[in-house]
Amino acid sequence: MLHIPIFSRSPLHRLLLVAAASALVVPSAVRAQVKTSVLDRAKQDATRRDAVINADRFGVIDGVVTDTLDQPLTSAEVAVVGTTARVVTGENGRFRMLQVPPGQYLLVVRRIGFAPASGIIEVPAADTLRLAYTLTRSSAMLDTVKTFERRVSLRMVEFEQRRAQGAGQFVTREEIERRGSLQVYDFLRNMRTIEVSRITDQMFGGMVALSRREAGSVLGEGAGACPMQVFLDGIVLPRFFNLELLPPPKQIAGIEVYSGAASIPPQFGGPDRRCGVVAVWTRDGN
Repeated sequence: MLHIPIFSRSPLHRLLLVAAASALVVPSAVRAQVKTSVLDRAKQDATRRDAVINADRFGVIDGVVTDTLDQPLTSAEVAVVGTTARVVTGENGRFRMLQVPPGQYLLVVRRIGFAPASGIIEVPAADTLRLAYTLTRSSAMLDTVKTFERRVSLRMVEFEQRRAQGAGQFVTREEIERRGSLQVYDFLRNMRTIEVSRITDQMFGGMVALSRREAGSVLGEGAGACPMQVFLDGIVLPRFFNLELLPPPKQIAGIEVYSGAASIPPQFGGPDRRCGVVAVWTRDGN
């Protein structure tokens, strides 16, 4: 029963309020009935049947994250790049992702105080993929006073500083929005030092950025292929990285390209950078 207090001094006001309260009580005999047609029922059954069939095809990712002493790392973030799928490891360092559509993905593992790790994975249909990642303690500790959003803004300030120096080739967020491409590698095709080719003879084939300056093969095959080192938010990605696994352009804040070892900034240095570097930065919150 709905109770409405009546505070009005006017008899007319009291009468209107009582009438309104009475109108809110609908007898069960006059309630509208919901009707379902045979066609609607068939559609509902088909939707449930498709969900069951697809559930049988989903895979599972089961893994563990440890340090170099083989000790489990808790609170490490495991994320599938380009999606919202993120989990955190438990006290035993383990993580688990359920109902993963079969296919190829880029997985990134992060934890404060450790250098991040990445890997390309192939999730099987109706099966479990078991993974193990080892993180190395980082000498550069994250300032705990700064928030994640400020850290992202800071790295884009550094992006603009390198762009002002003019040592490499850059794609800004404004250009990305203006062109409206569907894939990140579309922005690399127009760069004079890069050959974007599809590779099929590697373990994880796909669209790969090859150096033109280091005798990169147009077909992307053989000893002449010189794959550029790809970074995502400062994380080193695997050799012959498939550019199709990068986040979509709407999630990208900027791209910078360095054609050879002589022009590469120190933060992108490494044992073998002769083929050049492609650094991709995501927008705040990605």
